[in-house]
Amino acid sequence: MTLDLAHPHPVAPADIAPRTATRPVTDALGRIGNLETRLARSPAESDAAQAVRYRVFAEEMNARLSPDAVRRKRDTDAWDMVCDHLLVLDTAIAGDAEEQIVGTYRLLRQEVAAVSGGFYSQSEFDVDALVARHPGKRFMELGRSCVLPEYRTRRTVELLWQGCWAYALKHGADVMFGCASFPGAIPEEHALALSFLHHNVRAKDEWSVAALPEFHRTMDLMPVEAIDAKRALAAMPPLVKGYLRLGASIGSGAVVDHAFGTTDVLIVLPIGRISGRYINYYGADAGRFSS
Repeated sequence: MTLDLAHPHPVAPADIAPRTATRPVTDALGRIGNLETRLARSPAESDAAQAVRYRVFAEEMNARLSPDAVRRKRDTDAWDMVCDHLLVLDTAIAGDAEEQIVGTYRLLRQEVAAVSGGFYSQSEFDVDALVARHPGKRFMELGRSCVLPEYRTRRTVELLWQGCWAYALKHGADVMFGCASFPGAIPEEHALALSFLHHNVRAKDEWSVAALPEFHRTMDLMPVEAIDAKRALAAMPPLVKGYLRLGASIGSGAVVDHAFGTTDVLIVLPIGRISGRYINYYGADAGRFSS
C-alpha cells in the first residue's frame, strides 16, 4: 500500500523559483501518541523527507527516477523548492528529527503556485479551468504523500489529515485537491473502482475538472447496474476511501503515470463539503494547532 498522491514527471517547469524568505520554526500541527506532524523546519529536514519518498517510490514501487535521483537516493523535483513539506515524526526514535521522519506530504498554496510555475497536477488535469471558475476561493494542492511501510496504520493516515486540516485552517484554504493513485498502469485492472467513482462521485458543474485530452483514459469501464458498491469501495486505495469519507469528488478521466506505473485520478475537496462529523473530530484538535 502506498499513500502517494502525486508523482514526478520527466519535465518540470523551468521557471519555478525557490522561496527566498526564511521559513519560521513551526510548532506541531497535530499529535497522536508518539507520532507528531509539523512542517519541515530546515533544508536538511526537507532533504530527509525526499529520502523517505525515495525509499517508497523508487525502492518499493520501482519508479523510474532520474540518474541523479538514483545516485543521491532522493526523490526530488523543482516543486520541492516552493512547497511546504508536512512531516510525520516518530518521537520515540532516538536521534534528531531527520532520523524520526516516517512520512511526508507536500503542500502548495495557490498564492505560491501563482508566482512559481503553477500547480503540479496541472501537468495531468485541467486544473487551470477549475481554479478560474472560483476566483474568490483559495486552492491548496496536496501531493507526494508517502509513509514508510511499518507506519501505514490508521492513526498515521489520521495524523496526515490532521496536519493538512490544521494547515488549511491556518492559511484560509477553501479547496483542497491533488492526484490520487491506483497501482498499475492499466486502468482496466481497476474497472470496478474507477467505474464506481465515475458513476457516483464524479465532480460536476462548477467543480468539474477533466484529465488533459492527450492523457485522458476513460473511467467509465462498467455499466452502473453491474457495479457492486461494497466491492468497489473495498478495492479502493486507502487514501482514496479516506477522501470519499470526507466528501471529496473525483475529476473526469484518469491519467496513466508511466514513470511510476500508476493510474492517477484527481481528488477535489471543497472545505465546505467536508462532513461535519469529521470537522468535529479533527477541528477541536487541529483548530488549536492552526493558530
